[in-house]
Amino acid sequence: MTNEELWESVLAQTQLNISPANFATWFRGTKITSQENNQAIISTPNSFAKEWLEQKYGKLIFKIIHSLDGNLREVKYFIEKQNLKISSLQNPSGFCRTRRGQPSLSEDAQLEFQEFKTDSETNLNPRYTFENFVVGSFNELANAAAQAVVKNPGFVYNPFFIYGVVGLGKTHLLEAIGNEVVKNFSKKTVRYVPSEKFTQGVVTSIRNHEMESFKLKYREIDVLIIDDVQFLAGKEKTQEEFFHTFNALYEKNKQIILSSDRPPKAIPSLTERLRSRFEGGMIADISLPDMETRMAILKTKAREKGTDFSDEVYSFIASVVQRNIRELEGALNRLVVYQKINNRAPDLGVAEVLLRKITVNARKQVAPRKILQVVAEFYDIKERDLIASSRKKEIVKPRQIAMYLLREEFKGSYPFIGRKFGGKDHTTVIYSCEKIGKELELNKGLEEEIELIKQRIYTS
Repeated sequence: MTNEELWESVLAQTQLNISPANFATWFRGTKITSQENNQAIISTPNSFAKEWLEQKYGKLIFKIIHSLDGNLREVKYFIEKQNLKISSLQNPSGFCRTRRGQPSLSEDAQLEFQEFKTDSETNLNPRYTFENFVVGSFNELANAAAQAVVKNPGFVYNPFFIYGVVGLGKTHLLEAIGNEVVKNFSKKTVRYVPSEKFTQGVVTSIRNHEMESFKLKYREIDVLIIDDVQFLAGKEKTQEEFFHTFNALYEKNKQIILSSDRPPKAIPSLTERLRSRFEGGMIADISLPDMETRMAILKTKAREKGTDFSDEVYSFIASVVQRNIRELEGALNRLVVYQKINNRAPDLGVAEVLLRKITVNARKQVAPRKILQVVAEFYDIKERDLIASSRKKEIVKPRQIAMYLLREEFKGSYPFIGRKFGGKDHTTVIYSCEKIGKELELNKGLEEEIELIKQRIYTS
């Protein structure tokens, strides 16, 4: 596999695991320059990209590279000043063939990368609009609130907080708001900023003694859109600066729009004063789309790509990809590639073969270890603390939820679950499961938390 083919395959798989905004921010301008001595050498356009790829996405990148080529046992990064775009953007056709003439992962990447052309002033992707945002019962509240915000920014639903797991369209809706405001209020300054980029800006400004100019830049914005604010958790200096920026904008009736993978009250290590600010406006969730909506999304995406398939093919895709809109589009891209190469639309049989891996994954039963891992990550605690005997309040509740999910999702017996938690008696497990079950009937917030955890279990 050439350097270009390997990296495009890595990118194609990476984009399914992170948000479109973060993907565009940190992977633009990167490439593999060599594969020698069991090492993959990756070039990055600047020191920030190098740092984030190493620290934030290093494990994911290595895992994908090693799965594609088992001989590569190490990944190294270096900074290469360049003005080149991602290689797939340089291919006007957007397609290539493997030696056997079958679509490769790189084709999916090429189809996707053509869509990441952001405006240099606003950092918005013009592709994300209300016109191509499919509305269903799973997101109608968030969409209605967004429509209200764009009519009178700063005075309706401020702040506006959207939450939901990865891949359900939060970024699309955020950027649609920004693009609509730009269109209707040409004099307003709009900025879309992933939370990692805000953090990066704080760190750089402190290092270079430029905090005043940093503050001035953000406090002159009329509509500030911050994506994935859960990543502010634990970053005290960044939270402090964002708190002051939030107050400065809010006092001037400037619109603040935020997104997260969970509601404010469930973000660990978030200062109480920021949490209260986030909860002071409109909070709307985006949940999982139903079957009809998934089919509508597929048809809309297909029209955008200038193609169409049979209803039975759309129905098949929607039946095997149930929890992530981004994965829906990834599956659709594979069929588009096949159609371009073979000059004919794939029928149901071909679709089943092309999407076999997705189908197999969809039928896998969730593993107990996965449940424990996701619960621990969600509540920002160590997995070993979850299964230990600590009676701390911040540990007891997550432990009971983990027991409940092992019972409900894995269908484990009470003695089996007890053994997973250090040999606890089965009566303890029964008590925990019944306690969470009863609380779910009364506590809407707990219901939302567990639903978010379940979505992470099945999509991550």
